[in-house]
Amino acid sequence: MTNLLAIIARAGSKGLPNKAMVPLMGKPLIAWTLEHALGSKQAHAMTLSSDGQDILDVGRRMGVEIFERPSDLASDQATIDSAVRDQVLKWENLHRTRCDNVVILYGNIPLRPADLTDRALHKLMDTGCDSVQSVHGVGKVHPYWMKKLGGVSGDELLMYQNNDVFRRQDLPVVYMLDGGIIAVTRESLFNFDPTGHRPHQFLGTKRRAIITQPGDVVDVDDALDLAFAEAVLRTRAAATSPASRVA
Repeated sequence: MTNLLAIIARAGSKGLPNKAMVPLMGKPLIAWTLEHALGSKQAHAMTLSSDGQDILDVGRRMGVEIFERPSDLASDQATIDSAVRDQVLKWENLHRTRCDNVVILYGNIPLRPADLTDRALHKLMDTGCDSVQSVHGVGKVHPYWMKKLGGVSGDELLMYQNNDVFRRQDLPVVYMLDGGIIAVTRESLFNFDPTGHRPHQFLGTKRRAIITQPGDVVDVDDALDLAFAEAVLRTRAAATSPASRVA
């Protein structure tokens, strides 16, 4: 059973230009993901794919196998799974072997629980499912409390979903994807819809989740996300410093 970690980081981005190389606490965002991947106990191999040479250079310096991402798979229209399939095939052709499971890690996510990859792989292999993704509870940012605008003037405040829940404790538990990880069998990854009508087909039919807590995973897409990630890291560092433990 061979588990391959596929780290992907596109050079082009609009919210935060070349965000994988934006520094966070003294190192680029991509380095945080690479460090997470290198800490996995269940991974047998890992690769970094990018169209940015500076991103690839970081991977090379950290001892991670690198593959240049073709320009047609690095555009805004290219799908994540198509880029990962290209990466997997390159690794398999180079090593003349075939992987069984693939973990997809986005290079713009600097914060993940240290055991997230291993937890996802364990669930993937133990349950025999097609894919595993990480999620967290939405809390008070809940669809029951969301509104939509309508009416003749377009500003009439309407319920997004009709309900009579007024206390947060009574809200049904709802989860959202946090982007921390996608673990998928190779079979599912390569079972995709070439027409693009079913973009999530590669995740298979048997999909499982692992739960994280809000703030465990931070997806950096803009300057505000970056500031939040730094705040979380500084708060964690302060909580574990010797001074914080003095009675």
